[in-house]
Amino acid sequence: MESSYELPFSWAWPDPALDIFLQCLPTHIQPSYPIFESIYTPNNSSFQSILTAYIKNRRFLTAEAPKPLTIVAARHESHVQATVICAKYSDLEIRIRSGGHDYEGLSYISAVPFVILDMFNLRSVDIDTANQTVWVQSGATLGELYYRIWNSSKLLGFPAGGYGNLMRKYGLSVDNVVDAQIVDIQGRILDRKSMGEDLFWAIRGGGGASFGVILSWKIKLVSVPKKVTVFKINKTLEQGATDVVYRWQNVAHSLPEDIFIRAVPSVTKGAREGEKTVVVFFVGLFLGQTQSLIPLMNISFPELGLQVKDCTEMSWVESTLFWADFPVGTSIDILLNRPKEVISFSFKRKSDYIKNVIPKKGLENIWKQMINLDVKISMQWNPYGGKMSEISESETPFPHRTGNLFKIQYLVSWGEEGTNVTNRYINGIRDFYASMASYVSSGPREAFLNYRDIDIGSISSNQTTFKDSQVYGVKYFKGNFQRLVNVKAVVDPDNFFKNEQSIPPAKYQV
Repeated sequence: MESSYELPFSWAWPDPALDIFLQCLPTHIQPSYPIFESIYTPNNSSFQSILTAYIKNRRFLTAEAPKPLTIVAARHESHVQATVICAKYSDLEIRIRSGGHDYEGLSYISAVPFVILDMFNLRSVDIDTANQTVWVQSGATLGELYYRIWNSSKLLGFPAGGYGNLMRKYGLSVDNVVDAQIVDIQGRILDRKSMGEDLFWAIRGGGGASFGVILSWKIKLVSVPKKVTVFKINKTLEQGATDVVYRWQNVAHSLPEDIFIRAVPSVTKGAREGEKTVVVFFVGLFLGQTQSLIPLMNISFPELGLQVKDCTEMSWVESTLFWADFPVGTSIDILLNRPKEVISFSFKRKSDYIKNVIPKKGLENIWKQMINLDVKISMQWNPYGGKMSEISESETPFPHRTGNLFKIQYLVSWGEEGTNVTNRYINGIRDFYASMASYVSSGPREAFLNYRDIDIGSISSNQTTFKDSQVYGVKYFKGNFQRLVNVKAVVDPDNFFKNEQSIPPAKYQV
């Protein structure tokens, strides 16, 4: 929208594209929603704090990490529209940051001149308890969403976080999205009806940042009981962890869908000085009470040895804190906390899918690999089955459905600084990932988009080739990759919305 409003400062930037961008912004903003308070250039005293507030991985906080020319921390949807229009007009790349986990920093770094469109101010959560739906803006945190749901109803929840412990009962977040608002390449705000079913399909698991800027999601809430049961049991190798994990592989995916049991293998100190061993934590959620859980586990998974003393009953919202490793009894007000300090550690994550039971000998080899590494690797094994096996792999772009026993997330974290240290940890997890090849999916070796991993393939910031994109595309999306490419060709044919693992338009296929 045309406006005579001007920013209350002048500039003379060395990058002419930024000058064009900043001059353009006010002409597309309604006077009642001025944008100058939302713009942070490097000479702004708050630039560094705004930049680092939502960087969740310290290895991207180095002096060498690329910095944006400016940050637009949108306070109104028109700010998002103007940023898209003006970035395109001035030939600047934008990176869209909503504040959630971004394992490879693709929402706030780029090798070419770029602008960060920061969404953290757009965080409204509008709940309709009568229809059991919520409109939630993309800058809201999961904690804020959980808190608002709980304040509205003690019998409703949401399977959030991409993968979550409600997935066996209700599927993934994308399986419970019923509408959305997106700013497209022309700066228009579209909902499900106006964007069409192809684009609506694509943004539910295909990486929304490849197609536009997601303003908000309309999600369908799910039923949860007044009380749920959680537990955490650990088994070392000396306590028979291998046998229990082997049995877990056979039963975790076939248990009733009200039960979710994650296995978490990790290296720990052994009984003797200087010795290491593996401990496996079994972390569970049951949508019911202990008196119903114990007899069920005694029949289906007696090897775990679950007892009443291991179980704690609590509300569903309290269980989200338990799964985030907060002490039992922590106030749910902590869900509203936003980051106040710069992240203190670096990390690297990878993922895999398991379609066949790993034999006991294979498990023993995995434990040996973990122990012999000079860095501490842990894993999260998330069981499938239930709702995950009932949804077609083409229902959404997320294709990893029936046929999977569980998904693995590999984790390594470190607090030390320096290039050599970073390389040691990253090489360590890469070596371990390579050693797992014979146990996991192949042709392609599948991966989970929300656990971004540049190692599996990428494109450069300023170049896109279909051949390179296909390398990571089929691992994330399997047969759905081609349909995503076709949708991209319609909604963003010139590939304005891009990052190092984005979806290319079909014209690059030639």
